[in-house]
Amino acid sequence: MGIDGLAKVIQNGAPEAWAATNKTCFDRLFGAPDGRYPQKAHNLFQLRAPEMRDEKGVPYAAYIHPSNPTSGPYSGTSFVVFPVPDAPCLIGLVVGSQGLSPDEAILGRPGHARKAQAICAWLNKKYGQGHQVAWAKEDPTRTDISVPDKVKQDWSAYQSPLDRYQKEVYALYRPTHNPEGTIAATKAFLDLLLLERGHQPLGAYQVDAEQIQSEWFDSLMPGVETSQVQELLRRRRYVIVQGPPGTGKTRLATELLADTYHGFGKSVQFHPNTTYESVIGGLAPAQAATGQNATDFGLRFQPAPGCLMEAATEAIKHPDRPYLLHIDEINRADLGKVLGEAIFLLEPDADRERKIDLPYNFGAPFHRTLSLPPNLHILGTMNSSDRSIAIVDVAVRRRFAFVSLWPRSGVVNQLGSPSMQAAFKELLSIFIDHASPEALALVPGHSYFLEPDEQKGKENLQVTLAPLLEEYLAQGYVSGFAEPIRSYLQWLRAL
Repeated sequence: MGIDGLAKVIQNGAPEAWAATNKTCFDRLFGAPDGRYPQKAHNLFQLRAPEMRDEKGVPYAAYIHPSNPTSGPYSGTSFVVFPVPDAPCLIGLVVGSQGLSPDEAILGRPGHARKAQAICAWLNKKYGQGHQVAWAKEDPTRTDISVPDKVKQDWSAYQSPLDRYQKEVYALYRPTHNPEGTIAATKAFLDLLLLERGHQPLGAYQVDAEQIQSEWFDSLMPGVETSQVQELLRRRRYVIVQGPPGTGKTRLATELLADTYHGFGKSVQFHPNTTYESVIGGLAPAQAATGQNATDFGLRFQPAPGCLMEAATEAIKHPDRPYLLHIDEINRADLGKVLGEAIFLLEPDADRERKIDLPYNFGAPFHRTLSLPPNLHILGTMNSSDRSIAIVDVAVRRRFAFVSLWPRSGVVNQLGSPSMQAAFKELLSIFIDHASPEALALVPGHSYFLEPDEQKGKENLQVTLAPLLEEYLAQGYVSGFAEPIRSYLQWLRAL
């Protein structure tokens, strides 16, 4: 029977012998031959499944912490099955009405909420078919926040449990006609809860568990292929690729420029001293001929185009070919200032050609009026660890399509040595489990871990990764989980 048997009960709805059936399903989850989890993990839970005729409130079956009493309100986190008439059972993760204890450490850890949200996002994408079949709360500890009214309206068959436990539930799945979704959701929720209690599935189910985890992990840190960015540039023209250091942002841009645009474009780098004149255009000193408005130093000033105007000029010369302007470190300049009124031009879906007046005559092809040709594409790359200057201007932000690059485990597993793989997995786990949403954007990327040689890899970690983490500590970027980072650094130095 095992976990498939439990999923079958959930899918088919409440059986007559509710308590006995749930007791059988629960017991068969642990130990061979059918169990998905070790027999010793059985002691980490207490089953509550009162007969529905004896339950005055909302019927349920819950896997709760064993420190709770055998009846009455309970506390801590739990896996719960809610049966309803004429529909599959609603399942999810719930905080007991008596509070967080003894699971404060689990429920308060950012990673637990992050993983529950990723599981629900994956279930919606894979099994929702355009409908919301899963929902997760931003913070499980916020028992003052209820299930959204929209969810309750759409899931009207589950009105009774949602009304009764709307503040305690923090991750839910509403089964569809597809039993595969029910099996996947049951495994994902229980695997997460068992893992938080320190137990992984038995060896026979490890591959299955890892496959499920890798699927929902894509919702946590989705992968982005070069072809996706290429298509986005084709449709939207203006794209920013953002992500932590070492995730391959600049490499992606240079590959696009070389392979997709066949070198038809240019790369520039922004910095805090980038100006309107260097991007749009302005007056620049030029050597003056004798008797031609020369200053005392033999100089005169004349209009000079900036990198954006130069890119637009090149694109106009070849209207049948897309031209790529790659701006590296685009967030290190104040875009609102360096673009000025030219921000008006960055509208990929404009009904008609947009133009702005220029303060000087820059000569052909624009003279005193600037517009951006439709074959000009702009790709910015942005390091999310650089907190010195950030893009905060909403007017700028809405004109670019944003794509996030995250560390990719598959690349490390393919190219990195065993030590590199272990170091990557451990550091990624620290950030996922402990980092705030802002700090998660700082997780070092896979490029730090791609050395196939063991000894060179260890040396690289000490001279490239360790200084980055030390800087994070010095700047207070990881203050919420400084000790795990310090412990990781001690391990790096001992390699």
